[in-house]
Amino acid sequence: MAEGILILAATPIGDPRDAAPRLAQELLAADIIAAEDTRRLRRLLDALGVEPSAKVVSYHEHNEASRSAELVDTVARGGRVVVVTDAGMPSVSDPGYRVVAEAVARDLRITCVPGPSAVLMALAVSGLPVDRFCFEGFLSRKAGERSRQVAALADERRTMVYFEAPHRLADMLAALAEGFGGDRKAAVCRELTKTYEEVKRGGLAELAEWAVEHARGEITIVVAGAPAVAATVDDSLPWVLELVEQGTRLKDAVGQVAQQTGLSKKKLYDAALAARHP
Repeated sequence: MAEGILILAATPIGDPRDAAPRLAQELLAADIIAAEDTRRLRRLLDALGVEPSAKVVSYHEHNEASRSAELVDTVARGGRVVVVTDAGMPSVSDPGYRVVAEAVARDLRITCVPGPSAVLMALAVSGLPVDRFCFEGFLSRKAGERSRQVAALADERRTMVYFEAPHRLADMLAALAEGFGGDRKAAVCRELTKTYEEVKRGGLAELAEWAVEHARGEITIVVAGAPAVAATVDDSLPWVLELVEQGTRLKDAVGQVAQQTGLSKKKLYDAALAARHP
């Protein structure tokens, strides 16, 4: 029996010309295509000039839990299952995680067709640092929970990427401005790769005001990380003493903290000795 395979296939985030050549090949070779929206899949197939013979089934947030087992069973029997969502890579803020988890649990083969990414494109055009970043997806719709999420990220040093619906964008940006500061740099990227693509850059407070009238289409937000705060000996001393209490030699504890903070080993060592033997 042929080895089955689960294929996560990235689809264009706007312009169908961005589709990887391999996407059409995998759609043609599939036994089952699981699509977040079968109507959007039909439009994509028309744009690619592809008429697959595969069985097409819906696979979205409302049936993901129940349908994943069916898809994995097909892979286990030697079938080729291709999962596509409306745009971008399945399982990244889209259906796909559950079927991957089940396939992993059963030690089945999994691969993907790489392709367009709103996260990476937004980072690239944002003008903000991209050497380190994190993807935070959608913040909570509930104001209280959203505020707690923002507060937990207030000291995040990496550039952050979010998704948001246009009708919630102004409130979301206002919450970020309150939690991070209105001057924190950000970029709102809308309709990426589409006719009305736009990137609006500025401080969070400014962008929140702009979004009241201009939030339309698919939205990706990139926010600068928190600025670095210089470490001091007084602030870092409790860390050294805690490591010593846990059994680390004083010299090793000082070396570890100095490496993390950039502080002088001698100053940390002298401060630790003074604190332990006042």
